[in-house]
Amino acid sequence: QVQLVESGGGLVQAGGSLGLSCTASGLTFNYYAMGWFRQAPGKEREFVAGISRSGGIIDYTDSVKGRFTISRDNAKNTVALQMNSLKPEDTAVYYCAADYTFRDVVSHTGYEYWGRGTQVTVSS
Repeated sequence: QVQLVESGGGLVQAGGSLGLSCTASGLTFNYYAMGWFRQAPGKEREFVAGISRSGGIIDYTDSVKGRFTISRDNAKNTVALQMNSLKPEDTAVYYCAADYTFRDVVSHTGYEYWGRGTQVTVSS
């Protein structure tokens, strides 16, 4: 049974930092690209950041470039998202997701497995 468990959400003031972590189990972690998505109230879920199987390819949505950093540790089956210079518009539930890939790529869609999410709230 595949499980993705996020941790690290919370409340932070604008300009502050938070680190999210996701631990995966029940899958061969280095066969999967990993992604972080978010969903704000009343909005659709959106891609935030993704990292390929090897960690060699990384992609971010434009609104977080230069502020967020995604990383993975294939030995520990974990993926992290470091969020700096947070803004109130970053407030959302953040989800970790896994995408089985044959090649070392990052996609914005088609993720097979999802965590339950962790709330990030940025106050102004």
